[in-house]
Amino acid sequence: MAKAENLVTSIHVDIDAPASLVWEVLTDFRRYAEWNSFCQGLETTGQLGDMVHMQVRIPGTDQTIPVNEYLVAWEPERLLSWEQRPTDENKDAARRDQYVQAIGPARTRYFTTDLFLGLNADTIMREHGAWVKQGFDQVARDVKARAEALHAQRQ
Repeated sequence: MAKAENLVTSIHVDIDAPASLVWEVLTDFRRYAEWNSFCQGLETTGQLGDMVHMQVRIPGTDQTIPVNEYLVAWEPERLLSWEQRPTDENKDAARRDQYVQAIGPARTRYFTTDLFLGLNADTIMREHGAWVKQGFDQVARDVKARAEALHAQRQ
């Protein structure tokens, strides 16, 4: 069962760029290493149900860990989600949702959440929740910087 106390939510950022451009940044997976200091690599076909292979840097360290999840939501300019599913070898489970909300013709609000699920949810939150929050806050700042830079270049 999902519990509210196992939800990590990033800061909300308002971005001076249209939602279509923020969506472009989030779905240009090959360029993640150019702007995303938390998820320094991401490979996926972009098809629902397919794997999302990420390289995640633990904030404040040089340690990068592989994270493999499934793409579960693709709603252009609104929602991009993937989830980790439990296996026999690893009971960890989580769902990450990235929200894009147009708040004007050239303004967008962005934030992301991660809900830890399953048998290990409480332990994962206790042991990893703080650095996941740090990482997601940085992603929000990184998305803002990237989208605003691209928007300024295209003006």
